[in-house]
Amino acid sequence: MPDQDVRLQHLKVWLEAQLSALFSDQDWGVVPPATLTAASSDASFRRYFRWEGGGRTFIVMDAPPPQENCKPFVDIAHLLSKSGINVPKIYAEDLTQGFLLLNDLGSKTYLDVIDAENADALFDDALDALLAYQQLPMDAPLPSYDVALLRRELELFPEWYVRRHLGVELDSAQLVLWQRASELLIDSALAQPKVLVHRDYMPRNLMLSEPNPGVLDFQDAVYGPVTYDVTCLFKDAFLSWPEERVHGWLKQYWQAAGDIGIAVQPQFEDFLRASDLMGVQRHLKVIGIFARICHRDGKPRYLADVPRFFAYIEAVLARRPELAALGELLASLRQPVGAAV
Repeated sequence: MPDQDVRLQHLKVWLEAQLSALFSDQDWGVVPPATLTAASSDASFRRYFRWEGGGRTFIVMDAPPPQENCKPFVDIAHLLSKSGINVPKIYAEDLTQGFLLLNDLGSKTYLDVIDAENADALFDDALDALLAYQQLPMDAPLPSYDVALLRRELELFPEWYVRRHLGVELDSAQLVLWQRASELLIDSALAQPKVLVHRDYMPRNLMLSEPNPGVLDFQDAVYGPVTYDVTCLFKDAFLSWPEERVHGWLKQYWQAAGDIGIAVQPQFEDFLRASDLMGVQRHLKVIGIFARICHRDGKPRYLADVPRFFAYIEAVLARRPELAALGELLASLRQPVGAAV
């Protein structure tokens, strides 16, 4: 029997005990007959199931140790709930087995429903939630987006996309270009004001919910650059928006953040530059991650969105001459591999 099926049996035994205790505590009577169906899976090893019975629904997370650790999810859920945003309520937890019982924030993500007509309204809600948690005091024991983390993320690009996916070894001249570009991106990120950073604040991780949005996938949160999450929101892995709309939404965020005392750059042009460079750092990282997911984890479908990230990068290269080294490197990678980049 596959390991996943064994885990599912353990999960069902654990869940039955937790629901019995919960229904008793809440005076809901006996646990009704119910179904347990796959709710979603993601690029990690986590799986989610939806329990439905007697008019109630719950979400069950299966996060198998040692690949996944539920504790950051639990800790950061409690932290984010202090800001009033809608994160999953944790009814029961077993950190040793990697099981969590959560309330159900709904079945539709922003990615499922967003379009050109409703985007302004949905992003208004998303920005309200972002601004709420960015006002939290930075006193939780979370890591910082420091030099080591930024560099480790950037190195995913040459390691997994260039070497593993393209089959290219960077020569000495290309390595110089890469180091020059990396230093610029890291220096820009470190120079920014710091706030709580979700690190994957995008439509796929925002649920259409009440209050809106429900926020998921925050377990990798750190303290880091103020432009990170808002750039991630509008330069998404799975859908793209016209540059003019993104510019408008970024300005809306910048003005609102400044009005409530979040430390954004005083000049909008400086904020835009920081957002551009922060986005390039993230795009390079995600291209590397998608290549790793393909070649290490056997999930090739994410590679289909790699061209979107190169398009984001090309748009920034066109208006940021200080990134010329990166442009030169990417151009050199095109030569031996045709249109692969």
